[in-house]
Amino acid sequence: MKTNSFAAKLAFGLGLCGIILNASAAPKQILVVTVTTEFRHSSIATAEKVLGQIARESGGAFTIVDYAQQPGIKVPQKPNPPQRPRELAADADDQAREKYQSDLKRFETAKAKYETDIAAFDAEKAKAAQDEFDAALKESLAKLSLENLKKYDGVIFANTTGNLPLPDKQGFIDWVKDGHAFIAMHSGSDTFHGFRPYIEMLGGEFQTHGAQVGVECLVQDPNHPAVKHFGESFCVEQEEIYIIKSFDRASVHNLLGLDKHPNNKKQSGYFPIAWCKDFGTGKVFYTSLGHREDVWENKRYQKHVLGGIKWALGLEKGDATPGN
Repeated sequence: MKTNSFAAKLAFGLGLCGIILNASAAPKQILVVTVTTEFRHSSIATAEKVLGQIARESGGAFTIVDYAQQPGIKVPQKPNPPQRPRELAADADDQAREKYQSDLKRFETAKAKYETDIAAFDAEKAKAAQDEFDAALKESLAKLSLENLKKYDGVIFANTTGNLPLPDKQGFIDWVKDGHAFIAMHSGSDTFHGFRPYIEMLGGEFQTHGAQVGVECLVQDPNHPAVKHFGESFCVEQEEIYIIKSFDRASVHNLLGLDKHPNNKKQSGYFPIAWCKDFGTGKVFYTSLGHREDVWENKRYQKHVLGGIKWALGLEKGDATPGN
C-alpha cells in the first residue's frame, strides 16, 4: 500500500510539474489593431500579413489571437466644389494670361463634374452608411474593453491614425502600465493627438514629414534585440520619415535615430526613429518606420519589429534605461 501511495504521489507531482512547465511555455497572446479614423496607409494589409508571418515564425514565443480591423463599409463622401482660379492682375503678362486660361478651362470641367456629382449625392444614404460604419468601428474596437484585454499580454497599433473610439481610453493606458506590452509602428504616433496620457505613454507624437527619402538610421544601442542585427546602422532606400514632437530624448531609451534632418541634411541635431521605454511595470516599443509596403517586406525591418515585440513581451532582455 505504501509503495502504491508513493507511486501515485510521484505521478501526481510529475504531472503537476508538466502542467506548470507547459503553462510557462505557452505563447504570449497579442491583439493587433489596424483601425484608422484619419489617413489610412495602403501598407496596412501588408503589415497584417507580415505580423502574422513573424508570429508564426517566432518559435511559439507569441501568437496573434485577433485583429481589430477597419469595417468594410463604404461611406459616400459629399463632393467638394472646385476653386475658381484667382482673377488676373491688370498688368499680367502673356505667360500669366495663358496659364489663367488653362486653369479656367480645368475649373469649368471640374465644375461640370461637381454639379453632376452633387446632384447624385444622397445625404440620407451617406448618413445611414456613416452610422453603420461608426457602429461597426466601435464593435471592432470593443476587443480592447477592459474585460477582453484580460486575454492578452500585449497590443500592437500597426499604422493606426486618429482618435480611436476605444471603450475606455484611460483604462487601456492603465492596462499597459500594469505590466503589459504596447508596440506601435509608424503612424501609431499619429494617433490620439488630443489625449495626453497616450502621448506620454508612447513617448512622442507625429508632427510632420517631408518627401520620401533614403536614410541611414544610426543604431543607438547595439545590444538591444530590436536593433542589434543592424550593426552600426540600418539603411532604408525609400521611406516617409516622421518629424516627432512631444519627444524628450532623456525620457526614453533610444534605439534608432538620425543626426541630420531627413529632408534638409544641412540641419543637424537628433531626429528619433525608434525607441523603447518602461511604463510602470509595462513596456513600450515604437518604430516610426513602416509607411511603405516594401519596408514591411524587408527582412531586416521584420527582424527589427520582431525584436521589439519580444522585448516588450519580456521574452528577450534589453536595456530600457532612459536618456542613452
